[in-house]
Amino acid sequence: MSLPRYPEQKDSGVEWLGSLPAHWQVLRLKHACTVFPSNVDKHTRDDEPSIRLCNYTDVYYNEKITSNMQFMEATASEEQVEKFTLRAGDTIITKDSETADDIAISAYVPDDLPGVVCGYHLSMVRPGPNTSGSFVKRLFDSVYTKARFAVAANGLTRVGLGQYALDNVELPFPPKGEQTAIATFLDRETGKIDALIAEQEKLLALLTEKRQATISHAVTKGLNPDAPMKDSGVVWLGDVPGHWDVVPLKHLVSVPITDGPHETPVKQSDGVPFVSAESLSKGFIDFSKIWGYISPEDHIKYSKRYSPKRGDILIVKLGATAGTTAIVETDDEFNIWVPLAAVRLKLGVEPQFVCHVLKSNNLKRAYQLNWTFGTQQTLGLGTISNLQIPVPPFEEQRQIVNYFDSVFPLLDSLMDEVVKSIDLLKERRSALIAAAITGQIDVRGLVTEPEAA
Repeated sequence: MSLPRYPEQKDSGVEWLGSLPAHWQVLRLKHACTVFPSNVDKHTRDDEPSIRLCNYTDVYYNEKITSNMQFMEATASEEQVEKFTLRAGDTIITKDSETADDIAISAYVPDDLPGVVCGYHLSMVRPGPNTSGSFVKRLFDSVYTKARFAVAANGLTRVGLGQYALDNVELPFPPKGEQTAIATFLDRETGKIDALIAEQEKLLALLTEKRQATISHAVTKGLNPDAPMKDSGVVWLGDVPGHWDVVPLKHLVSVPITDGPHETPVKQSDGVPFVSAESLSKGFIDFSKIWGYISPEDHIKYSKRYSPKRGDILIVKLGATAGTTAIVETDDEFNIWVPLAAVRLKLGVEPQFVCHVLKSNNLKRAYQLNWTFGTQQTLGLGTISNLQIPVPPFEEQRQIVNYFDSVFPLLDSLMDEVVKSIDLLKERRSALIAAAITGQIDVRGLVTEPEAA
């Protein structure tokens, strides 16, 4: 479907905006809105009134801030309550983060929220009398605006948007009625796209669940539905085929289970790849997401503790992705850091089979029962060594791996197609927002007056 365009355009005078409809204007954000960062932290003091605090994550994970959300209980001074209470039309944005991608993420406040106060690490953007708050929200959703803020952000270990950068960013503004029409049009059209994305995400979840269930059943029950079963003696494992063994993982290894060096190496721009937990986040070793590179000398030193070999199994033992497992499928040299445990199996044990066992739902339950907690959830080497592993005869291990090799390509292909579909829908959504807020689409005839009210 072709969308209508404005009949007359003019040069905006701003390189990143290009041309705009002739009757639009470019304003610095401070001339259309009031922008002010919050200084309300997560404290509770007896001499201050109680509030509900809108936090960073409330904004980061939600398009809108509404009264039915579960806000944190806190307190604030009378002056803070007066200044930072959320009002209808406000747009709340993240003003600093660890990466530029996560700054200026926005959420819209459609209704007054008495008692809900904007928290620290956020800024409030309150529209002026000639500005539509819902349009401002869409400005912040635009890839153009995000790119502009990414350039303006500063910092090293943490990047942020200063008041000057926020106040003085140049943005396109049509007349207020047209702003409202654009916001209404985008609410309607992105709503349709979001519904399609949600359906595809449900399908992806079902396919992922089916893949996971296939693994869990095969590595704990086998491929023969008529095989006699026995109690494994392990609560989270249940019954297993009667001719299988169940043994601690440490009984299947050729060398003791170990981890990477317990020190932070010197990072280099090139050298030997140094792998940490982030590289295993998707269940395989992603060398595009390594921690960095180390010198050949450090590699030799660390290899005295552990030197990766094809067929080894790596397990994330620290942090949010603890329990994530991958198998080494390269002969190229690399090394690992302390968040990873390394398992090298003895002859007569199929690494791919054990890797699938470690990825099964049953083992995930075992991990959850054995977390230890400090600053983050942890699987100790002792815990990993004592994980109970179902072990069929070697030939049956190979049969199960071959079965996975036969059924997973189709399943993975379907999942890849769904992911591509979701990505295309998200691109379409992003392009539609960018086109509408820069005047590449004339929405005035596409929205009825009751809709835009």
